[in-house]
Amino acid sequence: MNGMQLNTNLNRRDFLDWTKCGIGGAALASLLMQDGRVTAGSEESDADERSLHYPVKARRVIQITACGGVSQVDSFDYKPALEKLHGKPLGGDERPDVFFGKVGLLRKNDWEFKQRGQSGLWISELFPHLATKADELTIIRSMFAETSNHTPATFQESTGFRLNGFPVLGAWLSYGLGSETEDLPAYIVIPDSRGLPAGGTINWTNGFLSARHQGVVMRSKGTAINDLFPAREITQETEVASRALLAQLNEEHRRERGDDVLSARIRSYELAARMQIAVPEVTNLDGETAATQEQYGLEQEDTDEFGRSCLLARRLLERGVRFVQLFSGGAFGSPRINWDGHENMIRNHGREAKRIDKPLAALVGDLRQRGMLDDTLVVFTSEFGRTPFTQSAGDVIGDGRDHNQYGFSSWMAGAGLKHGFAYGATDEIGMKAVEDRVHWNDFHATVLRLLGIDHERLTYYHNGIQRRLTNVAGEVIQGILA
Repeated sequence: MNGMQLNTNLNRRDFLDWTKCGIGGAALASLLMQDGRVTAGSEESDADERSLHYPVKARRVIQITACGGVSQVDSFDYKPALEKLHGKPLGGDERPDVFFGKVGLLRKNDWEFKQRGQSGLWISELFPHLATKADELTIIRSMFAETSNHTPATFQESTGFRLNGFPVLGAWLSYGLGSETEDLPAYIVIPDSRGLPAGGTINWTNGFLSARHQGVVMRSKGTAINDLFPAREITQETEVASRALLAQLNEEHRRERGDDVLSARIRSYELAARMQIAVPEVTNLDGETAATQEQYGLEQEDTDEFGRSCLLARRLLERGVRFVQLFSGGAFGSPRINWDGHENMIRNHGREAKRIDKPLAALVGDLRQRGMLDDTLVVFTSEFGRTPFTQSAGDVIGDGRDHNQYGFSSWMAGAGLKHGFAYGATDEIGMKAVEDRVHWNDFHATVLRLLGIDHERLTYYHNGIQRRLTNVAGEVIQGILA
C-alpha cells in the first residue's frame, strides 16, 4: 500500500492533527464526531445571509413540477370568450406551431371557474381544495416558453436551457446557498412513483457543478433511499476501521490526481453516514397527528402518495433542507401517466388534479399554520400549457388539447410575494401571453431574488464562460414582489 500504515490507536490530539491532512481525514472526523468519539467547535452555516446580495425573503423552496403541460384555460386563466366561441375555428392567418400539427375548433373550459377568497382570484373547479387557499397564491398568467416538445421544454423549465447538461434550479441553490443542515442534502427530489419526467433523471442534474449539488432522490413511501444501509450488519469497530482505511486511500488518490469527482464522492460518504440516522426519523410520518394525516389525504387511494410527498417535504424543510422538488406525473409512454391531455382532457386532468389538489392545499395551509410560509417559497410549474382549441381535424370538437408554449400559468405562494394576486395576461382565448410576458429566465431570476441572490452574480466558470441559471437574460418580476 505504498508504505501507508493504518494506526488505530491514535490519541485525540494525534487524530485531530491527522485529519488536517486532507478531505479524507475530514470525512472520517465527521463520521466519528457523529458517533460522539470526537468533538468539534461550531461551524458557521453555508447560508450566511450577510454575504447575500439582497435582503432574504425566503430561506427554502418547495417546487411542484407538473409534468406534461397543465391547461391554463381549465385551471388558473379564466377566458369567458371561449364559451362564446366554443366550436368555432381559431381564425386568423397565423398557424400556431403545435406539437401534433392539428388545429381544431375552439373549446370552452371543461371546469367551471369561480372567484375565490377575499382576493377574488379566478380558479376553476379542477382544483377545489387549492382554491380555498386563493388568498395565499400569486398566479403568473403570462408565462411563455421556447418549445412545445416535452423534453427540451422540461429542461428549460428546470435549467433555463433547452439542451441537457446544465444545472437545475435546485443544484444552483445548493451551490449558491449550501445547506442549513449537516444531516441531509441541500437538494432532495421526490419523484412520482408511476414514472420519470421527460428526459429522466437528468431533471435533477448538477450539470457542470460539483457532483455534491445533484438532487438526491427520496421516496415518501417504502424504502426512502436505496442502499443507505449495508446489506448485512457489521460491527461499529469494523465500520470505523474500514472507513479510516478508505479515507487514507482516497486521500492518497486525491493528492495524486486532484480528482473533484472523488472529493464529491468522499463528501457523499460522509453525508450518507449521517443520513443513516436522519432519514429514518424524517421519513417516519406515523408521529404526525391523525388530523394532519387526514388533512394531507393519507390513506385515501387517490391522494395518499402525493399527500405523503407533501408532508415529507414539509418535514424536510423543518430539518434544514434547502430545496425540495416534487414531481406530479412521469411516464410518457402509453398510456401517458401525467398531465399530457391530448385525447381526453376531462379524464386526464381530472385524474391528475385529484391526486394533488387536496395535498397541495394542505401543504400551503400547514406551512401557514406553523409560521413557515413567511420564509418559505412554494412554486408550481409546468413545462408549458395547452391550446384553447382541440387537437383534432375538420369540424369535430375534440376532447383533448395540444401543447402550448405561447402562454400558460404558474403560481407561487409564500415569502416576499403579493398574495391573492394575478400577474400578466394572455389574449382573450388564452393562447398567447400578451401582457407582462414572463420567460423562464425571468421566473428563475425572481426565485433567486426572493432568496437574496442577484441572478447575474450567481455564476460558475465553465468552458470559458461564466455560466448562469438565467443564461444572458432574465429580469426580476417586480410586479409580484410585496
